[in-house]
Amino acid sequence: MGPASPPTRVPDAQAAGRGFAVLLLSVLFLSSGWPLTKLAIDQGASPLWFAEGRAVLSGLVAAVVLIARRRLRIPPRSDWPVVIAVGAFQLGGFFAFAHLALAWVAAGRTAVLSNTTTIFVVPLSLLVLHEPIPPRRWAATVIGLAGVAVLVGPWAVDWHSRPALIGNAFLLAAALSWTIAILVLRRAPPRSPMLDLLPWCFLVACLVLLPLLLWEAPGGGIGARLGAWGSLGYVGLIAGPLGTWGVIEATVILPAVVASVGFLATPAFGVLLSNWILGEPITQDLVLGTALILVGVGLAAWPKGRRR
Repeated sequence: MGPASPPTRVPDAQAAGRGFAVLLLSVLFLSSGWPLTKLAIDQGASPLWFAEGRAVLSGLVAAVVLIARRRLRIPPRSDWPVVIAVGAFQLGGFFAFAHLALAWVAAGRTAVLSNTTTIFVVPLSLLVLHEPIPPRRWAATVIGLAGVAVLVGPWAVDWHSRPALIGNAFLLAAALSWTIAILVLRRAPPRSPMLDLLPWCFLVACLVLLPLLLWEAPGGGIGARLGAWGSLGYVGLIAGPLGTWGVIEATVILPAVVASVGFLATPAFGVLLSNWILGEPITQDLVLGTALILVGVGLAAWPKGRRR
């Protein structure tokens, strides 16, 4: 979720080292948020209340950073379509579906299925943006969707369990919601750096989530458990804003392809951290589905051969 990358260049060793460092940090921050969010929900936090708290805290952190740098200002009119799309779909819609799914689905599976966005982008780019899709990316889509099929197949999901079906459907809806924001960004890229737009995007997300949580859990909240509040503080104040900043910084420093492929480690780290923190089992379908999705997204992001 960052500004358009500068012309591809080979960074010097020091810049490349810094780029890979922030890339690793962003992957760790974003992947660690899922098991801690699951922990908070298991301790009594309402999913949408946690999502709202996360959006509020992350927006405040982003605003404070821009105030300190004297860059906090109302976005120009031309950038508001991006602000609304990112805030309503990439943050608000994604948070709503993903956090609701965590009430019924394991955090590791959430980390994987919620990161299938790139796979949805390929066919929708053809239908909505009329972009030509090379055979390589169609192959990537098929491989990625095969991974999704492994994760939601009859051997992995209890089809007689209504909560399990709803949870997995919410995860796919979360990925699709993020895809909508990506399509808007491609059609109308912002003129301002995305970092300058982040507080306003989080504000839109808060406004989207507020009526949903008042409707779904009017008497809900974070609960009285210290672990739930600690998880919210970590995700909202540290993992969310720093993870997003890392995504932007790595995209600016590193070649776009290197950064995009590196971000594919997020669901893999999410699975490992969910196993370590929550003791969730690493099943065969989770390993195979994750591998297929990573291969599919990696193939879609890999650059085509350069012409001499």
